[in-house]
Amino acid sequence: MNCDGLVLQPAISIPADAQNISIGTDGTVSVITASSPNPQQLGQVQLARFVNPAGLNAIGRNLFLPTQASGTATTGNAGQQGYGSVGQGFLESSNVSVVEEMVNMIAAQRAFEVNSKAIKTADEMLALANNVMR
Repeated sequence: MNCDGLVLQPAISIPADAQNISIGTDGTVSVITASSPNPQQLGQVQLARFVNPAGLNAIGRNLFLPTQASGTATTGNAGQQGYGSVGQGFLESSNVSVVEEMVNMIAAQRAFEVNSKAIKTADEMLALANNVMR
């Protein structure tokens, strides 16, 4: 279950006497209980891939729904066939370079200003041509 109360599918149930829960890079969920000091494997978190991930419907809070554009999900275990890995206790950091995006934004702003001036100049020229005809 995540912090929003959403249950993992397929569900992995954690025993009430669990003392330590760990998730391996391959998605294996293990638990140490009060009755057994040896780790017990409870299940495995599977990852999903889509033919067109850009076609997924973002519904907020980092949740996505499949659409016809995304195709159907292909599930597999982490670490196999290019599915990636799972990291316990990690937060995903931004994959955007702030400096690079600022430079791109300034370049886009300059291009907009140039185009705006070109349109204004063309408008003034048409106004002058219209006045000459009168």
